[in-house]
Parts: sequence; structure tokens; C-alpha cells
Amino acid sequence: MRISNLALVLAAVVTGLAAVDSASAATFSVNPTQIFLSGRTTSSLLTLRNDSTEMLRFQLTAFAWNQAATGELELQATQDVVFFPALLTLKPGEERRIRVGSTVAPGAAEKTYRIFVEELPPAGETAAGSAVRVLTKMGVPIFVRPVKESATAALSDLGMRDGAVHFSVRNTGTVHFVPQAISVRAMAADGQPVAEQQLAAWYVLSGGRRDFDVTLAPADCARTASVVVEIQLGSTALKETLQTPGGACAR
Repeated sequence: MRISNLALVLAAVVTGLAAVDSASAATFSVNPTQIFLSGRTTSSLLTLRNDSTEMLRFQLTAFAWNQAATGELELQATQDVVFFPALLTLKPGEERRIRVGSTVAPGAAEKTYRIFVEELPPAGETAAGSAVRVLTKMGVPIFVRPVKESATAALSDLGMRDGAVHFSVRNTGTVHFVPQAISVRAMAADGQPVAEQQLAAWYVLSGGRRDFDVTLAPADCARTASVVVEIQLGSTALKETLQTPGGACAR
């Protein structure tokens, strides 16, 4: 199952449906927001709390998780993750702890999954006029740590064509990372900045890569003599410079 960038925001983090006329939204919280398992720690507790003033129903599902180079979330059915219960009802202010575990042994690279907590409509609910209930779905990453952890990354395939800068961030290590910052700076021949863009960063899983495309405005592209891409990963910075002679802009 492939989920687009838009669906990633809607389904993997928080999803819902809103109406212009009126809507009622329930509130719940999930803690922690990430689960780490290993050979020594094969299970963990996920706490689900009903912060609303009404009774809420939930359904839990788990999937193996991968990331496409274009940033799409890729999910597959799995039996590697076990949890209990899968269906539950919480009263206002009530919380429940859910045991989440893994049935697989750690491997050479980190294994990644997601468990989704999905709010269900109240039993017997019927539509009332134009009111639409906002149902929320939250995805919690699960990481099964590898036997040996190493965090390494590479910035590669930097190039420019038709007025757009292209590059890839590759995870060459055994665990995931999330860049703290990604910047693309267009520089004039005299060394002065022409334009700069800060890009949103997300998970790059072990063995995976994330491809980026940054389009320059035609006026900026015409003045650009070089492009500098810099990625901050903790205390490590990856930096590459591309010289852009004439012909790089779109025609």
C-alpha cells in the first residue's frame, strides 16, 4: 500500500474529516510517540488517554513500514508486531496501557513498523444534519534496533537541470535518522546569496534514500553561479557545492 505525501500527513500523523458548517472533534493522546525495541527489550507499553468529555472507541492496527525515495509512506501487512487489546473503549478521562511487542529478532539493520490508533464512530451513531464528526488516526513508529548500531549518511547525485536543483540523502547506516535542517542556497558569481530555501525533513530509514527537487525562480536561476546544499545531522554536517554554468535555467 502506497500513501502519497498528502495522505502521509492525513493518515500517518493525524487524520480527520472537517465540515464547513459544523464539526465535533474528540480529543485523545498517545504516549510515547516512538517505540524502541531490541533483543533485550522485546515489548513496550503504549498509553492511550481519552482527554475528551465523551466515551471514545478505538481500533489498533500495525504494519511494516518503509519510505519511498519520493517521501511516500509504504505500508505492508505484518505479523512481526503483536499488541493487546486491538479494540477498546475509554470513558472520559480514562487511560489504558497497551502492550506492544515484536516477534522478530534484531537483524543487521533496523526494522521499522508503525502502529496506528484509529478513533471509531460511537456505536449506533447516525448523521445529524450537516454536522460531521472529526475522527482521528495517529501512527506511532516502532523501531527494532539492529545488533550493531551505526548512523552514517551521504549527500549524493547533486545536479541541476531546467531550473531545478536535484539531490539525494542516503542512509548508509544501520539505524534511521531525521535531518535537523536541509538548506539549498543559490549563490551569485560574486559570492552573494541569490535565494535560499529550507526544506522539510523526515525519516530516512536504514538503507533508504530521500530525493529532493528544488525549483529556482527564473530570475534567480539566471543569476545563479553555484548552488550549495547543506544538511545538518546532529553534530555532523553534509555539504556539497555545484557550479552552475550557463544553460542550467529552464528555457
